[in-house]
Amino acid sequence: MLKLRARAKKAHSKITFTTPLVVKLTTNANLPEVLRGKSGFLFEGQCEVIPTGFPVVLYRSGQFPTVTAAPNHIELSDDQAFLNDRDVVRVFPDLKVSALYRRNASVNSLLVTEQCNSYCVMCSQPPKPHDDSHLITEWLEALPMIDEDCPELIITGGEPTLMGDRFFQLVTEIGALLPRTALHVLSNGRNFKDESLARRLAAIKHRDLMLGIPLYSDVAAIHDFVVQADGAYDETLEGLVNLASHRVRIELRVVIHKDTYKRLPKLAEFIVRNLQFVDQVSLMGLELMGFARANIDAIWIDPVDYQDELVEACDILGVGRVRPVIFNHQLCVLSPRIRHLAVKSISDWKNDYMPECEGCVEKHRACGGFFASASIRHSQHIVPITEA
Repeated sequence: MLKLRARAKKAHSKITFTTPLVVKLTTNANLPEVLRGKSGFLFEGQCEVIPTGFPVVLYRSGQFPTVTAAPNHIELSDDQAFLNDRDVVRVFPDLKVSALYRRNASVNSLLVTEQCNSYCVMCSQPPKPHDDSHLITEWLEALPMIDEDCPELIITGGEPTLMGDRFFQLVTEIGALLPRTALHVLSNGRNFKDESLARRLAAIKHRDLMLGIPLYSDVAAIHDFVVQADGAYDETLEGLVNLASHRVRIELRVVIHKDTYKRLPKLAEFIVRNLQFVDQVSLMGLELMGFARANIDAIWIDPVDYQDELVEACDILGVGRVRPVIFNHQLCVLSPRIRHLAVKSISDWKNDYMPECEGCVEKHRACGGFFASASIRHSQHIVPITEA
């Protein structure tokens, strides 16, 4: 597991900035002066003279030279060894360094707010009511630094649409600055009950946009209980219909736990009959962080124990020509009938494997492994797959 935000080892000169710096890392000591103002020099021991003109200079752990004259020279910790040329970071005056964009990552996420109008019992990013509008400001500053060949970005929260005009500005800027980058927005969909918001999002005309929206049951009371918000089910369905009417692509997300697994087949039937317009249905395992960890005894079920319901739901969706995809599950706990539907969905920075996985031919190949948080509880049926 990578620590995307960690404190640097120490500062080797005076820190002169008082607000966070957003910079693109470079190892090029000969970078033109005009480009240095938005860049951070990443010293890797290849140059004899430390270049000037950079707002911050970062050193690999243990590679700090004996003498520095300029301010804002910071030695990274061992936890930050993954940072590389062309990554984008936020550097705080207190020496915290946060990786915003990693060039070698398969996907990068943009956390735009921790505010939310739902309070899901298994939320891995619990809502916080404080004003965090500065996050979008920092992302707007970072966007021009992201490589144009970035394959995909994910906008996440909290609930991104609570940022109002700033949310739409961010989507617009991503489309303009990164025209070849796919954009996935994770939203609970409830605010799109206002048809004008769906129309406004569609009017941006992003070439590769999809919204990932949760639907936890075909029964309103169950969905509303899971998200801890009365009326959320009706609002979500209204939002889905409004988005579909404006041809915004939709992924439905179903997190499977004790409150949702029994009616998976019924939910699949409901989707096939009423929501044929969705692009796919993602059936997801738990990430045991935040509220999921706090509520673990109430919501945890071993994935092996809901395979009958999961298989039936996948069959119903497939026959109904709605694409099922399985996220966040290990291949060995899935029925062989549906293993081909599983994808490696866990972000690389929080992906891990267990000792039981040693010797598995699918490890690092087709199996997506575990969230690092699975160390507190995971299936009791993890066994290495020995034949491909």
